[in-house]
Amino acid sequence: MKNIKFPTAQTILLIIAGLVTLLTWFIPAGKYDTLLYNSASNNFTQTSTTQTLNLPATQQTLDALAIKIPLEKFTNGDIYKAINIPNTYKKLEAQPQGVLEFIKSPVKGIIEAADIIFLVLIIGGLIGIINSTGAFDAGISWLANKLKGNEYILIILVTTLVAAGGTTFGFAEETIAFFPILIPVFLAAKYDALVGVACIFIGSSIGTMCSTINPFSTIIASDAAGISWTTGVWGRVFMLAACLTICLIYIIRYANRVKKDPTKSIIYDQREQIAALFGNTNAKVIHFTTRLRLALFVFAMCFAIMIYGVVFLEWWFVEMTATFLVGAIIIGFIANIKESVFVDTFVKGAGDLLGVALIIGIARGITVIMADGLISDTMLYYASDLTTGMNKGLFATAMTGIYAGLSFFIPSSSGMAVLTMPIMSPLADTVGVGREIVVNAYQFGLGLFYLINPTGLILASLAIVKVGFNKWLKFIMPLFVILIVFTLIVMTLSVYL
Repeated sequence: MKNIKFPTAQTILLIIAGLVTLLTWFIPAGKYDTLLYNSASNNFTQTSTTQTLNLPATQQTLDALAIKIPLEKFTNGDIYKAINIPNTYKKLEAQPQGVLEFIKSPVKGIIEAADIIFLVLIIGGLIGIINSTGAFDAGISWLANKLKGNEYILIILVTTLVAAGGTTFGFAEETIAFFPILIPVFLAAKYDALVGVACIFIGSSIGTMCSTINPFSTIIASDAAGISWTTGVWGRVFMLAACLTICLIYIIRYANRVKKDPTKSIIYDQREQIAALFGNTNAKVIHFTTRLRLALFVFAMCFAIMIYGVVFLEWWFVEMTATFLVGAIIIGFIANIKESVFVDTFVKGAGDLLGVALIIGIARGITVIMADGLISDTMLYYASDLTTGMNKGLFATAMTGIYAGLSFFIPSSSGMAVLTMPIMSPLADTVGVGREIVVNAYQFGLGLFYLINPTGLILASLAIVKVGFNKWLKFIMPLFVILIVFTLIVMTLSVYL
């Protein structure tokens, strides 16, 4: 049994894809009608399985469709995706997916996820270039020396800053860029790679779970629920502070245990492999030259510009990817790297993250299978039926669990919001609670399951540091249980306060 290894991330996702393919043979096919606002023609398009109707963009149209959302939420662009229309679910002819569809799903997923895949590859190229200059090694040695004796500050700083990005603008996919950069810093501080992964991934997860002004979850979900995003915001602020504190205590306790005794590391058997992967983290301090300082400055500015663009300029993957590409070229000029060497180094760096890119594509392929098999809306339909006749406290906890389960099938926060809120939020009215309870349940459910959701980003994140999913589960499960208990208690109490 000791020789049996836990499967790789790619294999895990392919197994899941196979199981989801089988589910399309047993779960009834069905679909809701959808409504999309067309800004160019100022009308609504209602799409069903049999017809497409153009409807006037008026509040009367929304009221007639039992959509309790103000018209201005559509016209001002807050809701820009097609939403599901309540009470329109219809069972359809089964669309079971076969072996051929299973085989094609990773390819379709890679095509659909091309934007984030290219971002990952270009980031890999940029990292390859900056590593070749020696500037990154110099920076790590300098930082490790400065933090000597106070390495815990690094844990608090990284986790808090990433969580701040998550709660404000949904800092999630972008964190992929930080793993190859920050893991060596944590290794130089005498921690293991899991500490670095935890700070980045858990920070992002808690931030997005307790989103306050995140337009891709809080705002779009509140809009789709027909309420202001400020409704319930102080509850989310409390959850952010409380959950972040719990996570920091958990990570620091593990980190200190590893620092005192490296054999306590969950990935102790991989210490040499990971050290080789991220270079020599025990090197003596290297004095910066002006050229190295300038290269590191450009490297850091790539991320600052990316964050500014996403927050203030409505940038997305194309603009972010272009930023990193330009940054790599500028660093190449600063370091006086020959053109042929630059291309070879860039391609090799991109190749180092090719496995991560494939994981992202395969995960998206699972969503493709569910969409083609018409089972996503069926899962939503039956989930909405589960809350009938519940009391307030049970409703809040049940909704959190339902959203956690649905996030396996719909890992996108914005996609989940527009597809489910028009169906789920009116259920709050039937049990006498505010609709912000459903919005919070949506966020907390997604955020909690995101910590272990194989169709999310965790497998791609672990692949960067070559850590198995089984070892991540061993690390995260105690914290996962603590957060679940705490969240469910808070959700239950919130409906009575």
